[in-house]
Amino acid sequence: MTATVLRITAALATLATAAALTSVSAASAREDRPQYASVTGSARFTLPYVKDNDIRTFTFDAHAVPYSEPLPDVPTGLPTDARGTVKVSHYSAERDITYTEEGKVDCLVTSPHTATLTAVITKVSPGGPPDVGKRIGFSVYDGGSDAGHSKDRVGFSWNGVNLLPGKGAKSTPEAEVGTCMAPAPYAPVAKGGYTVHHADLLPPPAAAQPAR
Repeated sequence: MTATVLRITAALATLATAAALTSVSAASAREDRPQYASVTGSARFTLPYVKDNDIRTFTFDAHAVPYSEPLPDVPTGLPTDARGTVKVSHYSAERDITYTEEGKVDCLVTSPHTATLTAVITKVSPGGPPDVGKRIGFSVYDGGSDAGHSKDRVGFSWNGVNLLPGKGAKSTPEAEVGTCMAPAPYAPVAKGGYTVHHADLLPPPAAAQPAR
């Protein structure tokens, strides 16, 4: 074997080794990189206990941003911190009007195929309820799809599921919604769908953990 062939063979072996190391390094980097939860999509749904001609739609674009919103007593923020937007659209057949609400996501927590999130309402169109500044909660079940028919479901923190009943009271007030609080996803999706990307909640940043 000539010296030239030996040099070419050695060079090819070096390149192969470098490529293999690069591949392993890239795979390791992907495994080490934190995975973050998200809920995205838009869907029209029906209420199983109400038969009407209203059109109700929720649109979510929510993404976990752990430990990004410091609190007075939790300077690191929380593992459930999140950002993004929600949009509520409701056509009332009785009033013949469509109103919309937009909110800023402040919390998100998931498990496989399911999620709860909350958002603070920032904008309401004319004809809508006086919800600006109010936190509302949502739940999502991502059931995948079957021959084009969605098995997804949603739930939300109003319409009779977040009340404070009391004996002798003249009215039944609605409870305040805390972060990431929502009922089970009880309303089946009729059109559209959601994607829940699950990720476990992360531990606090290393700098915030107590020294041993």
